[in-house]
Amino acid sequence: MSVLINIGFGNTVNSDKVLAVVGPDAAPVRRMISSAREDGMLIDATQGRKTKAVIVLEDGRLLLSALQPETITKRFNAGAAVPGGQEEDLIE
Repeated sequence: MSVLINIGFGNTVNSDKVLAVVGPDAAPVRRMISSAREDGMLIDATQGRKTKAVIVLEDGRLLLSALQPETITKRFNAGAAVPGGQEEDLIE
């Protein structure tokens, strides 16, 4: 069963399509982001905020989020969508 997971600012992702949720700081992840941007496979859902999580989708796309990877993982493991507008998990 598909569940839409809130990844911040009212944006959602289909839980069935997620392969991994990783932090953006490692050099290999930064290279993946750069390559995805060049190939048109990058989706930026940060609303201009700092990228704190990179969600790898099964079709090879990368989805950038301003929420912490731990927050997204908790939402994913809970198996339920979190209502929009609850961005208190953002850390400036």
